[in-house]
Amino acid sequence: MTPWGTWITCEEVENGRAIECDPAGVKAPVVRNAMGWLYREGVAFDIRTGYVYMTEDKSDGRLYRFLPTTAGDLSTGKVQVARRSGTKPNYTVSWLDLPNPNPSSSNYTRKQVSSSSSFNGGEGIWYQNGVVYFTTKGDNRVWALEPATNRLDIIYDPTTSPTPVLSGVDNIVGAPNGNLYVAEDGGDLQVCVINASREVAPIMQLVGHDSSEVTGIAFNPDGTRLYFSSQRGTTGSGSAGMTFEVRGPFLTSGV
Repeated sequence: MTPWGTWITCEEVENGRAIECDPAGVKAPVVRNAMGWLYREGVAFDIRTGYVYMTEDKSDGRLYRFLPTTAGDLSTGKVQVARRSGTKPNYTVSWLDLPNPNPSSSNYTRKQVSSSSSFNGGEGIWYQNGVVYFTTKGDNRVWALEPATNRLDIIYDPTTSPTPVLSGVDNIVGAPNGNLYVAEDGGDLQVCVINASREVAPIMQLVGHDSSEVTGIAFNPDGTRLYFSSQRGTTGSGSAGMTFEVRGPFLTSGV
């Protein structure tokens, strides 16, 4: 969701576009070519600067940001791609201008700047309290980027976590108390929570949905109800999706 109440939908194909949509259905959708063409998975807005951060769902995908010429106007601006330096799990990010945000044929954005860094299968992305959180499904990591300092940390990695219960990381959303909720595409078809101490625990699991994935994770406005969907339900059919509501103590601290 944009800070002004519209939504950005992403075309998850080569040279995919970002399209700004009116959830009320009153205004026509607008293609935002200035945000670049890429195998785009998700977007998140830094409400302090107006910058837009974007993930790319390819094994050699990149992390991007869009700097609008005028905050709140997505019609013009500059696209940059991230380069990370440092040692796992703590990095620093620098941003490199993208030569051609709207490439033709196979001159994909992720291949234009050879010194940029790959992120293995960028998935969900979420901005909260000055931090951009995003997931990479190829290595099951959850990342935290502080735009103000360009610090980038891995906050979950199954190879080093004392509780490696989260796999198939996908959608991510933050609760009002600061906890993060991550949905699994694959894994055990769970939704897991990561608290401020970086403890990880599952809060629910879909059973009998083996050919599906957990998607569309979101909170209601007051943060008391969590919603998610089973994309293909129990039959694995594209027409068998279903949505669930969970009520719980999402406003309290801890896992």
